[in-house]
Amino acid sequence: MKLGMVGLGKMGGNMSRRLIEHGHDVIGFDPNVDAVDSLRQEGGGGASSLEELVGQLEAPRTVWIMVPAGPITDSTIEELAGLLAEGDTIIDGGNSNYKESVAHGQFLAERGIHFVDVGTSGGIWGLKEGYSMMVGGDADVVERHRPLFEALAPATDKGWGHVGPTGSGHFVKMVHNGVEYGLMQAYAEGFEIMQAKEEFNLDLQQIAEVWRFGSVVRSWLLDLAADALAKDPALDMIRGYVPDSGEGRWTVIESVELNVPAPVITMALQRRFRSRQENTFADRMLAALRNQFGGHAVVKAEE
Repeated sequence: MKLGMVGLGKMGGNMSRRLIEHGHDVIGFDPNVDAVDSLRQEGGGGASSLEELVGQLEAPRTVWIMVPAGPITDSTIEELAGLLAEGDTIIDGGNSNYKESVAHGQFLAERGIHFVDVGTSGGIWGLKEGYSMMVGGDADVVERHRPLFEALAPATDKGWGHVGPTGSGHFVKMVHNGVEYGLMQAYAEGFEIMQAKEEFNLDLQQIAEVWRFGSVVRSWLLDLAADALAKDPALDMIRGYVPDSGEGRWTVIESVELNVPAPVITMALQRRFRSRQENTFADRMLAALRNQFGGHAVVKAEE
């Protein structure tokens, strides 16, 4: 199958390379000309526009997009809809909101174009280890693209699956990221407690290695934590500033709309917000109130 790939950043570029390694013909487009040239050097093809990309594909055509969620995804799908024909397929492997994916599916269905939403996990390690893919869309369309999913997954029968109708792939990936927030926060808090127990002089990297084998908390995230601690034992080389991609927020909003309690995921998201603040008004208010009702000392702001 000859595939068009739109978006050759870290994830899209690596996915294209993995597909090429597994014998697929990939034609790539990206506004960054260097990214397209890099794909050509890896054995793929290149295009200088979406129109040129579509022109190099054979019907029924498939275009996989890996671009930022939101307006860029919207505009890319709209432009492709004007270039593709009935029976063609657009696959969105980015981090789109599942509600937008449902809308994209309806928009394309009116034009006879199939839509598949693929929640993709694996990060920078996907090229080597394979990607976990949660696939939403019509069963027959998903089945027709099975060779792509089998090539990208860790194994042909592991790490990917058709989870439901249009929108379900990105919905499941959204919840996946919410769970990831909670796991990461739990590890972070546990290691901080051990780091604070100064009289034991604990070697956190050693402990991470002990936990990696046989313990009930072993995981790939723990493997990555051990690797990070081996490179920088006190993590002095980075700031504790933690962004969020948006999917944790969407998971929390969904939990509210469904009346499903999700305190761990919610608190993990709130903790990320807190990591970006210094000397907040709320903290100053707390200090002021303690001083007002109890005469507790406050630390004066520097002149």
